[in-house]
Amino acid sequence: QVQLVESGGGLVQAGGSLRLSCAASGKIFSIKAMGWYRQAPGKQRELVAAITSGGSTNYADSVKGRFTIARDNTKNTVYLQMNSLKSEDTAVYYCNAALGMGYDNWGQGTQVTVSS
Repeated sequence: QVQLVESGGGLVQAGGSLRLSCAASGKIFSIKAMGWYRQAPGKQRELVAAITSGGSTNYADSVKGRFTIARDNTKNTVYLQMNSLKSEDTAVYYCNAALGMGYDNWGQGTQVTVSS
C-alpha cells in the first residue's frame, strides 16, 4: 500500500497559477508511475498528467503547454505546476500511484476552482 497526501488546491482567477503537491509514503518502491487526475461535477475522472519511474511524462491535450508534472525523489513527492488556468480546469484533482498488475492507490483529492 502507498499513502498519498495532496495539497495546494484553492481558488484562483483565470490566467493564474497553482502548484499541487502529492507526498507518497509506504511501499513507494512499488510505484511504477504517478499521475494527476481530475473530476469535474457531472463528468468522468480524467487523466491530466503522469510521470513514470523512468521520468517519462504524458499530458492530456487540454493541458499541454500549461501544466507540468515533476517529481522530487528525495521527498517522494510529485508536483503539478498549473499555469494559465482556465475555468474549465475547475475540478477535484486526485493524485494516483500505479503499482502495476492493475493496482492503484489514490489520494483524497484537492479542490481547484478557477474563477472567470
